[in-house]
Amino acid sequence: MIEVKNLYKSFEDKEVLKDISTVFRDGITNLIIGQSGSGKTVLMKNLVGLLEPTKGQVLYDGRDFVAMSKNEKVKMRREMGMIFQSAALFDSLTVLENVMFPLDMFSSMTLRERTHRAKECLERVNLAEDAHNKFPGEISGGMQKRVAIARAISLQPKYLFCDEPNSGLDPKTSLVIDELLHSITHEYQMTTIINTHDMNSVMGIGENILFIYEGRKEWQGVSDDIMQSDNRRLTDFIFASDLLKEMRQAVNKK
Repeated sequence: MIEVKNLYKSFEDKEVLKDISTVFRDGITNLIIGQSGSGKTVLMKNLVGLLEPTKGQVLYDGRDFVAMSKNEKVKMRREMGMIFQSAALFDSLTVLENVMFPLDMFSSMTLRERTHRAKECLERVNLAEDAHNKFPGEISGGMQKRVAIARAISLQPKYLFCDEPNSGLDPKTSLVIDELLHSITHEYQMTTIINTHDMNSVMGIGENILFIYEGRKEWQGVSDDIMQSDNRRLTDFIFASDLLKEMRQAVNKK
């Protein structure tokens, strides 16, 4: 579980995050949504230590990440997995070598054990063995995201952070990635936090949704609550198109 308490973040005289308090629970998919510039990416960077909060606390199962020493933070990051928007695979390494990279860097496993673990992770994300020796440029965008997921879980993290994991994917592939993240989260009981603009993700796997508006926590709930919500800013964001507004009206009439 990750608990955020009264978090603020400013850049010079611009306040980007304003008194955000929330809880991201383990074993479920926690989503952060909001318009571009709302502060959700800044929030995630504060959670993983890429930015230092101006004020407030970030508690990892009760441990204050903000107050930790540099060495303590380095150790904590070994409990974190990260999936970047672009997948961020190493072009010069094969698929298998990409997944092995964190194991090579941070584990004391033998080469045989690291190879076995990497293959286990690739099998878990349903990537066929004939792709293991290919390079990232030789596989599809959806397969690259699967490799990124396999790499992120290779060290068996307690906390998984995903920055726009469906970016650049077609709707069908996006659904596959959503289901994969959802099932892995439940299987390993991780605290998974996903930044997303994808409304299919919100409605499909939104077990805990935090909506940020202009740097503040505007609303929090589950996907089922969105249809009945009377929060105007939330509904304007979620149901931006006329078609989606009509769908919401139809559901609420039932």
